[in-house]
Amino acid sequence: MATENLSAAAAPHAARPLPTAVRQRLQKVFDHAQRCLERQDYDYAIQLLTQCVAEDPGNLIYVQTFLGTLQKKFGDKRKPSAVGALKLKSLRSSLHKAIAKGAWESAFQTGCAAMAISPWDGATLLQMADACRQLSAPEAELYYLRWALSAAPKDPVINRAAGLTLQRMGQFEQAIACWRRVKEAKPEDEEASLAVSRLSVEKTIHDGGYDPELLGSGRRETEAAFPGTEDAPAEDGQPQQSPEERLRQIIANDPADIAANLRLADLLAQQGDIDAALAVLETANQATGGGEIVLRDRIEDVHIRQARRQVQIAEQHHGHEQSEDSARVLAQARNHANQVELEVYTARSDRDPQVPWLKYELGLRLRRAGKYKEAITALQAARSDAKRKAMVLLELGECFQKIEQYKLAMSNYEAAIEASEDPESDVHKLSLYRAGVLATGLRELDLAERHLTALAGIDFGFRDVAERLDNLNKLRDSG
Repeated sequence: MATENLSAAAAPHAARPLPTAVRQRLQKVFDHAQRCLERQDYDYAIQLLTQCVAEDPGNLIYVQTFLGTLQKKFGDKRKPSAVGALKLKSLRSSLHKAIAKGAWESAFQTGCAAMAISPWDGATLLQMADACRQLSAPEAELYYLRWALSAAPKDPVINRAAGLTLQRMGQFEQAIACWRRVKEAKPEDEEASLAVSRLSVEKTIHDGGYDPELLGSGRRETEAAFPGTEDAPAEDGQPQQSPEERLRQIIANDPADIAANLRLADLLAQQGDIDAALAVLETANQATGGGEIVLRDRIEDVHIRQARRQVQIAEQHHGHEQSEDSARVLAQARNHANQVELEVYTARSDRDPQVPWLKYELGLRLRRAGKYKEAITALQAARSDAKRKAMVLLELGECFQKIEQYKLAMSNYEAAIEASEDPESDVHKLSLYRAGVLATGLRELDLAERHLTALAGIDFGFRDVAERLDNLNKLRDSG
């Protein structure tokens, strides 16, 4: 395959965050595409979705809907015509050049045009995945690779690319499966053998299990939560259908049955098959036209939980290995999880701009991503949330301090101290600590002493407050 030598060594760099106005415009384009899908106007829907993917290539919902629309249009037809094959070759070349230049919007427009000729062309899909990698959009990158694998599951080039991506994302078990397929196709491939050996962490993954909060405690909880899904006994005492079989039958009769799809997704999650649960939700989302908020929210929740689970796996792996590679994978998993949450809460905040707690959650993720000015805007919109007022003010203080607006930082720390009703709470103690540390740095020693002394009176063992009070005396003596 022509894409054997992808630009794997190219340094990834995050795409600039889209302005709110652009996100809102693209959402309107996406909604228009959904209406086109409802009347089966696939060609116009593909044009609209191409615009969405080209301008926001890391948006997984856009990518999924675009490829799903192509699948509806093409059905089982997988090979392009002779004329289409020639045009596809030219588009692949243009795509490669655009990626090399970093002309991202042009690259994704060209890639979408190529996929509109052949949605299962491995060479195009690999280049699209590589472009997403360079833009630090791992969810979209992995989706293109999985789409390519669905068309050519044994292709060693696709499996190699997928193995590297899955490994980088901390999805070790799936990475091993890809590398094993490379080894089956190329027994002499030393890289595949080494990768399988190095990534043999199935036991770690198995021992870690799944998040109990996500999975529940099994079948009994499923039956209690969803009455009517219990095994139906036959006359001879043997079960006729399992809950999963009954739900799948309901969905087969009505793919747009939201309740049945949600129940089946929860059941599969409880059984530990998170990928299958996500597939059910995504299929239901397509069947209902993509406009059901409950399905969008549930899909987003699963993406968040998947990303958090990868952090747990990476933490376990690092705990066993304690190497630079495992530390790097852990850092990447944490960054990826925050990016997933950032995208989800950006979308939710756009959908419900008047909900303050969504602004707070968005502000947290922006702050973790180092986007302090954007975080300040979101957090200021969350100040009306009485339940979280002290936490919002504390976060605002930290963001203002990061951009060296020290007076604003101090005023927010002190407002957080006043707003926190429980002096024993972590937010009250941390606000006192932040205010004391900042005042020390500003050489406002009386203010620093007041805040740190108040903290010491509540919790003398909090962090290094005792040491900081001693240092204040030294600073006074030296002054």
